[in-house]
Amino acid sequence: MRARLPLLLLLGGTAVLYLWRLGDSGWANAYYSAAAQAGAASWRAWFFGATDASGSITVDKTPASVWVMGLSARLFGVNAWSVLVPQALMGVASVGLLYATVKRTAGQAAGLIAGVVFALTPVAVLMFRFNNPDALLVLLLVAGAYCTVRAAESASWRWLVLAGAAVGVGFLTKMLQAFLVLPAFGAAYAFAAPTSWGRKVLHLSGALGAMVVAGGWWVLVVELVPDRPYIGGSQGNSVLELALGYNGLGRLTGDEVGSVGGGRGWGSVGWSRLLGAEMGGQIAWLLPTALVLLVAGAWAGRRRERVGLLLWGGWLLVTAGVFSFMNGIIHAYYTVALAPAIGAIIGTGAVVLWRRRTEPGAAAALSGALAVTALQCYLLLLGWSPALATAVLVLGLLAAVGLFLSAAAPPALVVPVAVVAALLGPGAYSVATAATPHSGAIPSAGPASSRGGGVVVFGGANRGMGGLLSAPTPGAQLVDLLRDNSGRYKWAAAVVGSNNAAGYQLGSGVPVMAVGGFNGTDPAPTLEQFQQLVRSGQIHYFLGGAFMPAETGSDASQRIAEWVEATFQATTVDDVTVYDLTAEAQG
Repeated sequence: MRARLPLLLLLGGTAVLYLWRLGDSGWANAYYSAAAQAGAASWRAWFFGATDASGSITVDKTPASVWVMGLSARLFGVNAWSVLVPQALMGVASVGLLYATVKRTAGQAAGLIAGVVFALTPVAVLMFRFNNPDALLVLLLVAGAYCTVRAAESASWRWLVLAGAAVGVGFLTKMLQAFLVLPAFGAAYAFAAPTSWGRKVLHLSGALGAMVVAGGWWVLVVELVPDRPYIGGSQGNSVLELALGYNGLGRLTGDEVGSVGGGRGWGSVGWSRLLGAEMGGQIAWLLPTALVLLVAGAWAGRRRERVGLLLWGGWLLVTAGVFSFMNGIIHAYYTVALAPAIGAIIGTGAVVLWRRRTEPGAAAALSGALAVTALQCYLLLLGWSPALATAVLVLGLLAAVGLFLSAAAPPALVVPVAVVAALLGPGAYSVATAATPHSGAIPSAGPASSRGGGVVVFGGANRGMGGLLSAPTPGAQLVDLLRDNSGRYKWAAAVVGSNNAAGYQLGSGVPVMAVGGFNGTDPAPTLEQFQQLVRSGQIHYFLGGAFMPAETGSDASQRIAEWVEATFQATTVDDVTVYDLTAEAQG
């Protein structure tokens, strides 16, 4: 029990941080909360990841994370806690798996350091308290790393197949991003597995096959079933187009048909992107430190430790490189995928260098890593808390001197100061993140964030970015209106944009069609299809709302909004423009 106490404290502390005041964020990302609500009401909507129970259109990702939230909502009711608690528990499980993985290659102390660094990374605190797909993706990829390490120890094809399956399910969570770890997993197994090269190739091929099966079965079903919801984010109702285009190669090239702004203009590319104002506070606290310890640990480590550094270093460098140079849509919270690798490298590298601290080279590397940490945290804290920034810098530099003189300095004094200096900055920022409610489509770690942008309004009040990135909260009169006789209609209402639809659906509990999908640029439905649904009495109301203009993609949603405005009489309920599609058309 005593040996397990540090791990229990790590997991317990992580659970408190990730669950504390979790409900303050409400629906968090209403887009996925609405899909969970739909899945709780309809198994068909749950399987395809539809945003409403009647199944008009899916979320613009593969639906594995929606499956988890939908099941939780079925069991515990549709509420903020049933949607968000699974993400927090995924975070605790990810920390535990990271500890177990690093422990196998570098020992318990390294595993504990890795877990603490990971748990206190601000973007990890953000995303494990939020309902985007990233929480499940990180859990699955860490599980894949654990299986790869187990496989490499004894050339076990079974463990390697499990690693492939974990990455495959990761594809069902967030598509091609899951594949960024494949070079690292393959290299670690090829380097370390105690078997012939022929068997290594055979085992890796089997793992690749498992990945294809685990990630491809749902894609095959979707492509073969014609009577299903439209695939959100695609222009041709194809999940393969979504995976390879809007959510695939388009993220690299910037050529994303249907994206607002054409998928371009998402910040300057280059290695400095991860250290800049937008992403620095999310992930960059210990990123330079990890790079220093990666090189030094590879030089000073034993074979098993080098295997771990090869795996985590490959994960970090490939993922960081893609995030740094991709030209398409990228958001700061994507960087949560770097957090496990940073934690593992720091845990492994710190233990390796501490073991050899009496050697000048190791002492210099350990001291330099902490000095880099102190300077980086100072720069990130300066705009938020100058006093804390100064304290971190002073403590860090003092501890760096102590580590350089580690042969003479007492470890009982140097080590605690070094740990506090390294973790005080990201720890304080993480607590501020947990204490701040976060909502909308683009969350950001830290005490506060603000975003803005332009809109186009059709038949309703201007809600700013609410038409695209955040969901409206309907008033009581509008809720009563949507619920009244809603059972007679397949959709109680329709509105342009998925976040608009999500807000009205979550507020009323009845299906609301998201015309045009997330960006309002999907041809779902077309004007002709929408007119047929209106003629057959399947949609009760159309709600005016705001949405962003797009340079590419379908203009069907705009045409639908204009047709409704020209055809039906407008009324205003709770400051929302409402069109009764069952009423007689205007002359």
